[in-house]
Amino acid sequence: MNFNFLSPVSDAVLAHSELLSNQALGRKFKIHSNQNGMPDIDDAQIAIIGVHENRNDVNYIGSELNFDPIRTALYGLFPGNWHTTIADLGDILPGESVEDTYFALKTSIEVLVEKNIIPIIIGGSQDLTYINYRAYDNLLPMVNIVNVDTNFDLGDAALPIKNNSYVGKIILEEPYNLFNYSTIGYQTYFNSQEEIDLMEKLYFEAYRLGEVSSNVNIVEPVMRDAHIVSVDLKSIRSAEVSGKQKFSPNGLDGKEICAITRYAGISNKVSSFGIYEYQYDVNDPITAMLIAQMIWYFIEGVNCRVKDDDFKDSNMYQKYNVLIEEEELIFFKSLKTGRWWIEIPFLANLNNKLKKHTLLPCTHADYVAATEGETPERWYKAYRKNNF
Repeated sequence: MNFNFLSPVSDAVLAHSELLSNQALGRKFKIHSNQNGMPDIDDAQIAIIGVHENRNDVNYIGSELNFDPIRTALYGLFPGNWHTTIADLGDILPGESVEDTYFALKTSIEVLVEKNIIPIIIGGSQDLTYINYRAYDNLLPMVNIVNVDTNFDLGDAALPIKNNSYVGKIILEEPYNLFNYSTIGYQTYFNSQEEIDLMEKLYFEAYRLGEVSSNVNIVEPVMRDAHIVSVDLKSIRSAEVSGKQKFSPNGLDGKEICAITRYAGISNKVSSFGIYEYQYDVNDPITAMLIAQMIWYFIEGVNCRVKDDDFKDSNMYQKYNVLIEEEELIFFKSLKTGRWWIEIPFLANLNNKLKKHTLLPCTHADYVAATEGETPERWYKAYRKNNF
């Protein structure tokens, strides 16, 4: 498969990387360049793609995108104790129509995921998440999406797709592959009561900004169950960014967003990751550096992945049975990592939506709550959704 719709990384970025230490990321990546063409990515585990598409932004006024500042910042960082091979495949430039760009992105993601290469997508408007999801049509029967965002982005699915309504398209357009949709860091005053009620009715998960800021660890089980993670940069508070990127005085701070992206990387299921709503400003190195650090932490997480959810060997886990009223809840704890899961016991019916998803990631706090007679909310929502 040749990625002939990807343009090379700019000569300006590559010239800058020539001045870097030999230990810097820019000297270690496999890079698509004008001089050397597309690199061999058969041994790569991660591939970076920029997507110059923001025409379906509701506020689009013709602004162009440029990811050079992000690459310059990223290339100058030093890797951790990593074992992954990383490629930068360059950019998908705007097609003649938005649909052309969508096709190029969908094809690229599908090929990469099939090769077990995790695409890191730098966007553009967040409607690209819909295309990321559609790339899984022939890859997975059911897909879980996590959106780090101030908004649910449900919108009106009857209208043409926009960056604030793509989730409605995901839910209502065939083929129906979505099992769970979770929003992390939403802010109530940016969402209508109708949307909040719909999230509850569909048994989707939503974590308010205050919940996440007071305990960022609650994100980990949600990420552990995700296939696609999409980050809207508007979820970051304005004090952390500059120039055009400012959106709201309230939001996630730099440490929180980097912790969240690291949790996304650690998840064994996450197979594509996107950062969207970048507003290019030549005088804004701060936002570019923050995005570079978010990508760094995601890659760090991928390098820390541990296979701990194979429960065939009883020496590798502990099993706990908790009785709540007439329901028996079964928890598993990995002895390798200390992470927890709860069994979903209604999978005898092979027609259910979960298929093989018999275990739901949870926390030790969920187990403790169950011993005190409280049913974990994630378990309850999964149960109701499966019988919806």
